[in-house]
Amino acid sequence: MGIITGNHFLDRLNNMKTEIWYDGEKIKGMLSEHPAFKGILQTKASLYDLQNDREFINKMTYLSPKTNSLIGLSFLQPKTKEDLKKRREMIEIWARHTNGLMGRSPDYMNTILMSFASSSAALLKGKENCFPENILAVYEKAKENDLCFTHTFITPQTNRSQYNFDCSTEPISAKVIDRNEKGIIIKGARLLATQGGITDEVLVYTAPKKFMDPAEAFAFSIPSDTEGLKFICRESFVGGDSPFNHPLSSRYEEMDSIVVFDNVLVPWDRVFFYDNVEAASDFMLHSSFHHFATHQVLTRQIVKTEFVLGIAELLVETINVKEYQHIQEKLSEIIIGLETMKALLEKSEQDAKLDEWGYMRPSLLPLQVATNVFPRIYPRFSEIIQLIGASGMVSLPTEKAFESGIRTDLDQYLQGASKAAEERVKIFRLAWDLTMSSFGTRQTHYERYFFGDPIRLSSTLYQTYPKSEHVKNVSDFLDLH
Repeated sequence: MGIITGNHFLDRLNNMKTEIWYDGEKIKGMLSEHPAFKGILQTKASLYDLQNDREFINKMTYLSPKTNSLIGLSFLQPKTKEDLKKRREMIEIWARHTNGLMGRSPDYMNTILMSFASSSAALLKGKENCFPENILAVYEKAKENDLCFTHTFITPQTNRSQYNFDCSTEPISAKVIDRNEKGIIIKGARLLATQGGITDEVLVYTAPKKFMDPAEAFAFSIPSDTEGLKFICRESFVGGDSPFNHPLSSRYEEMDSIVVFDNVLVPWDRVFFYDNVEAASDFMLHSSFHHFATHQVLTRQIVKTEFVLGIAELLVETINVKEYQHIQEKLSEIIIGLETMKALLEKSEQDAKLDEWGYMRPSLLPLQVATNVFPRIYPRFSEIIQLIGASGMVSLPTEKAFESGIRTDLDQYLQGASKAAEERVKIFRLAWDLTMSSFGTRQTHYERYFFGDPIRLSSTLYQTYPKSEHVKNVSDFLDLH
């Protein structure tokens, strides 16, 4: 079949019987009409339509040699640097369509699944309780049916001590509690499935940690409506349907959920591995996961930074503060961050090399640097927007106010130096939704922790960065032995 349309995606999702709980109630009816999901699902559907658009179809798809159908480029296993560039250009198209604000656009999980199929399958071959052929089968099914995924790998925050072991009589962190001729049985929970419940499948795997219970060392993918699987949602950050009042949350609020496994049977043909701590470590650390996932994320974050820069400059022009040097310095911070990220992305592609299985991996080092840079600069970008807008970020009437009897007052007192009042308010509401609404603060938190604890990220960079040659040069200079 290959690529699908937006309507196909929505119909497929509405026909599923996924168990989703929101605000203490089990969701019934068409998922695409629910207030908490309507906006994001319409946006997601528009992405699928975009890859069918005549203007973009050749830039967003490739021809499957097996089925002769068009496949989304985010599933492409790159063999050359040109393939890497094609993937990046496709990712940019979707990112620009969402202004980089949709962290779980389908290409992110497609990229992860592709990376697992390109390296993890080979890493697991011949190991105990490992089924690499199942990874390849899920990958093939996903790309031929244009499936979308969420993923979950974080354990509940019951006890953050590194020596913590789950002593509860009932599992808290999801683990294998049994197995039979049909598959493995999972009980417990995992956290932070962004878009959990509103995708075709959920990919579940274990993030490596210092002390790991073998019962928690597993990976698999199952349909979101699997029996016993439920998604418990947080409060929605959709402010309302009006794109004037809530220009971002009405379109891009992705929702996060807790994933509960209530004696869920995972069929053997969906199990990638289980009860294997070494496999759980190799699956993430030695595969191409970090190379390709970070390449996709950095591409999106660059587009998002461009969007932030555009908002900041539009604020500056609207209230005419461009002449002030402190404003110029603040905008320069965003520009420096943007160009730094672009340079790191370009270097990752220039330094790309074929791995042992013949796939072209972007260089990991510049991508690691980027994952340490962006969590620090994005919160600052948000602060800069707030500082430029100042009190103007607070006095923001709604769309209905401009349709009421006070329109004349609003036009007089809320006009900008270069914009009429309604346009000025629309611009400031956009800046507010990005940085000060519940949606905006979630965006800041999301980017701060996208790849995990920033301290661990910097520690990993230090531990893996090649420093010995620099130490040798200094030692030789000092004639040390």
